[in-house]
Amino acid sequence: MKRFIYTLLLSLLFLSVKAQTPDLVIPLWPNGAPTDNGAVGEEVDYGDHVTNITNPELWVWLPEQCSGLAVMGIPGGSYYEVWYMHEGKQWADWYNEQGIVFAVLKYRLPREEHREVPLDDARRAMQILREHAAEWGNYEKVGVQGCSAGGHLAASLCTQPLDRPDFQILFYPVITMDASFTHDFSRQNLIGQKPSEQLIAEYSCEKRVSADTPPAFILASSDDGLVPVQNSIAYYNALLANGVSATMHLYPIGGHGWAWKPSFPYAEQYKAEMKQWLKENVKFKM
Repeated sequence: MKRFIYTLLLSLLFLSVKAQTPDLVIPLWPNGAPTDNGAVGEEVDYGDHVTNITNPELWVWLPEQCSGLAVMGIPGGSYYEVWYMHEGKQWADWYNEQGIVFAVLKYRLPREEHREVPLDDARRAMQILREHAAEWGNYEKVGVQGCSAGGHLAASLCTQPLDRPDFQILFYPVITMDASFTHDFSRQNLIGQKPSEQLIAEYSCEKRVSADTPPAFILASSDDGLVPVQNSIAYYNALLANGVSATMHLYPIGGHGWAWKPSFPYAEQYKAEMKQWLKENVKFKM
């Protein structure tokens, strides 16, 4: 019996490690990035999040049979670090089970006000996913999933004119730089302590929505004490005002940072809602 339990535990550990190990690791800038974030020294990896990123990468998981979609996950971390496990790698199996190619972006952070660097990395990652579509599964659409500050980066990618995703999924996103309802630490790390009104407007995603912004699926909790739920609401209203298809689920409890965490009371519910939204709004077979 002890041997059986030991074997079972080893098997579960193997499956867990396998799920966290990507099929492909793609450097974003093998010949050097066109922009610099001012980071020096080594990256610091804590096992579930990383900071001081100098070598941005795209981690890719391939399903056995692709159903026509790819999704790039952008983890959060207040533009100070990248929480790549529960807001990134742990999603790989779920997406692959739906026949969706899944990638996680390890992006550089905007040190010393190099605020353009995260979006440079996100745009390059989208280019890579599209360049390899025929090779990695012949998928037709590429979407983005963003959590918290990663949600701000995802929404920024969706509200600028180049390399725009085909759809967006946002978990408790930072959206605005308006001091009255932003996330202060993300704002400070991205645009500084005393930004101009021009910078505030430029990096407030709700002000940059247009009719060309892709459809959105937004999830948040009303009791989020870190990133006010008004961020999600403002973005949703801006999408509707511009005629963009948008779905929003606000859960009464859950706080912040619950993506993929089984302790979240609505964990199974929101995954089912996501799957249904992808079927009905992105139009593909799962």
